[in-house]
Formats: sequence, C-alpha cells, structure tokens
Amino acid sequence: MNFENPLVRRVLIVAGWIILGLAGLVDVFAGKPPDYSWTSELPVVSGPLACLALLWPRHRPSVQVRAVLVAGGSLLLTVGSAVFTSPLDFGTWGVLESIVLLVLLSRAVGAVPGPRTTAVVATVLTVAAIAIPLRLFDPDYVNRSDTAVTLSLLMTLAAGTAVAWGLRTRLLERQRARDIAAVRQRQRLELAHDLHDFVAHHVTGIIVQANAALTLQHTAPEQITPLLENITRSGSEALDSMRRLVRVLREDAHAGIRPGEVWAELARLVSAFSADEAEAQLHVAAAAREARLAPEVETSVHRVVQEALTNVRRHAPGAAVAVRVDADRHRLRVEVLNTAPAARHPAPVGGRGGFGLVGLRERVEAVEGTLTAALTDDGGWRVVAALPVLAAVAGSPA
Repeated sequence: MNFENPLVRRVLIVAGWIILGLAGLVDVFAGKPPDYSWTSELPVVSGPLACLALLWPRHRPSVQVRAVLVAGGSLLLTVGSAVFTSPLDFGTWGVLESIVLLVLLSRAVGAVPGPRTTAVVATVLTVAAIAIPLRLFDPDYVNRSDTAVTLSLLMTLAAGTAVAWGLRTRLLERQRARDIAAVRQRQRLELAHDLHDFVAHHVTGIIVQANAALTLQHTAPEQITPLLENITRSGSEALDSMRRLVRVLREDAHAGIRPGEVWAELARLVSAFSADEAEAQLHVAAAAREARLAPEVETSVHRVVQEALTNVRRHAPGAAVAVRVDADRHRLRVEVLNTAPAARHPAPVGGRGGFGLVGLRERVEAVEGTLTAALTDDGGWRVVAALPVLAAVAGSPA
C-alpha cells in the first residue's frame, strides 16, 4: 500500500478518527458494577485528554514531551487506582487511553531525535501501555484478575507492534535522508564538471585577449582599453565560477551543453517532448535572449526545463505544457507550467515520494538562484526558477 498517496492517507485518517471515536464510546458505555463510584469516570476523562495531546495540531510541545506527559499521567492513574480505589470502581481500564499510548509509542520511536532519548521515551510509554489493563486486577476476583493479566499480555504484543512500526518509519526516514544526500552530491558533481569547463573557457578567452592586446599595443593602442576591460570582466566571471567550484567535487563522466547553445537545446527538449506527449510550447522573450548568462546558469536553465518535462511525462501524461523564459536586468525567470492530468497520479517528484526537485533545487541554489514548485489552482503544476544575469557589456543592447 502506498501511504504517500493522498487518497490512502485520507482514508487512513478517517479510519483513525472512527477507531478513536469507538474506543471513547466503549469507555463511556461499558458496563459498570452497581456500586461504582465517581472514580469509574476517570478513564472517560483521561482518554479524551490523552487524545487531545495526541491530536494537538501545533508542533509544540514536541512528540517526546507529549509522550512523557501522557505516559506519566497514565501511570499515575494506574497506580492511584491500585492504591486508593477498589478495582470494582472501574467499568473499563481505558480503551481510548490505551490506543493513544500505542500511537504515541509508534510516533516516538519513529520521530524522537537521539537514540538515548528515544529509548527512554519508548520505555516509559511501553510500561504505561502494558500496565494500564492492570487497573482491573483484583486478587479477590480470579476471573477479573485473569482478564487483566491477559489484556496486559495483549498490550505487550501491541506495544511490540507499535515499536516495530516506529522503527520502520525511522529507517525509511533515514533512507530518505541518505537518498536526498546522494541526489545533492550527484548534482554537485555534475555542476563541478560544468564549472571546470566554464572556468577553462573564461581563462582561454583571457589569454586570447591578452595576446591580442600585446599585438595591438604598437599598431592600434586605442583598442587596448576595451580589451583590458573585457579581460577584467572575464577574470571576475572566472572568479565567480571558481568560488562555486570550490564548493563541489568533479565528476569525469558528464556531458553538458556548450555555452551559448541553451536556447537551441531548450527548443530541442520541447520539440522532443511534443513528439511523445501532448502539446508543448516554448516562448523565450527577447530580453532573455539578449541577457548575458554565466555558462553554469545556462546549464541550470537547461536542467530545470529537462527535469520539469520529465516530471510532466511521469506524473501528468497528456497534460499541455508551456515553457516561458523572460528576463530583466537582474534575473532570468524560467517557468514550466502544465495543466491538470487526465487521470490522478502520485505527487510530482520532489514531494515526499521523490528527489528530482531536491537535486534541482540544490543545483539552482549553487548558482545563486531560487526554485519554487507548487500545485496550481486548476490542479496543474508550476516550476519557477529565478537565476542571476550578468551585467550588460557597455554599448550592447542588453
């Protein structure tokens, strides 16, 4: 069963509410002996209070604080029922409270940071869950005591199941963290190779212009100043690329696009997508074509569109796609927008079930850009990247 599917999650949430409601009704209407006192109503109160701590919508207090509060209160009530009241005073041991303890145990094992803290919190919850049926224990009534012991054994099995489920959740989160780290590292490696090539491109241009300046210093000295300005600008751009390069490692096996070919590559990407899928349109504004982009930004533009089209093909087959690129003096804006899919599909990569947008965001942020991705009002999907633009060369139209 795919627990990341929104429909499955909604069904599970509704089922959970139904179970909690039925457990609360059992506590309220369970048979009580004729001579029961007000203490028989304690499980009716403790259950909803524990449920409130479980379902409190805010992140504060944390899971471990809620777990300790509920477990501590449950243990106090169990001890109090044995010391200060007669077991016959209780109609039930607290069914709703028991379920909340098990759910909190599973959550604590799966979410509490630190193994020692997790072990302490899980131990307290387990003891509270196993002990709660012992509120019914009475040495004067053998059947009642046998029932209490049997229920405690069942709670032991249930607690073990809750711990196992929490460990499963914890392992899945760790695996997800490792997968995200691997995706980010792969993006760093690919970007490092690109940056290495781009820095070499900058340095080659500097050398060529320096040699031209040496050649013209006697024959055309008036042309030396523009060459020196270009050398300065190329050196600054190379330094910017180098600053990014030192943050990543190099990967040998990678083939990126060549500088200056980004718009032709985008046209090929969109054309190939249209041949296989529904209609796709590409619009590159004149301001974007005239903008000066660092080579690593060009490859990031290509990667944004490539990943977005891959997501559409995977999660929204048949949807119409529009790719728009525009620019102002400071930023290049790349938007990939698709309509709603004809049939319901899992969430796009980059949600909890995938890592495509995780690596893409890593790449875009590495070149000092930003990336956003979200559902549209009509059920489609929009990916928007804002990337830096280099300053215009003096005398150019950009």
